[in-house]
Amino acid sequence: MGNPMKPRYLADPLQQLTHAYKSHMRRAIQAAGIEWPITHVRALKGIALTPHCTAQFLALRMCRDKAQITRVLNDLFAAALIVKRHNPEDGRSQLLELSADGEALMLRVMALESAAAERMTNGLSAEQVDTFIRTATRITDNLNDD
Repeated sequence: MGNPMKPRYLADPLQQLTHAYKSHMRRAIQAAGIEWPITHVRALKGIALTPHCTAQFLALRMCRDKAQITRVLNDLFAAALIVKRHNPEDGRSQLLELSADGEALMLRVMALESAAAERMTNGLSAEQVDTFIRTATRITDNLNDD
């Protein structure tokens, strides 16, 4: 057992992990010749993973203001990586989907994420990885319960 007087610091390892993962992914994306900023890549991923995705939902999911997300989406639309469709449930918004080029780009990004996951979990058992995922999810939920 640890010293009860010594506090347990979660912030340092969490910040180190977050920084290491983001740095690794940034380098991997750059090395793969993907020249889009991380925010654009995250938006594409959000669209790929969200059925009936709207700009408003994406802004909430990414914790960004709608104006910033609108600029990102305009860039992705201009590059023909996404398409906009009429939203039958809300005429004021549009549904966002990946184009064929957007899907191809996301497949490349997902392959890079998979390789990063392999590297991160090297030497860990499936049980350790499952425990980490459950723990990280619970911590995230605890912080988002505002």
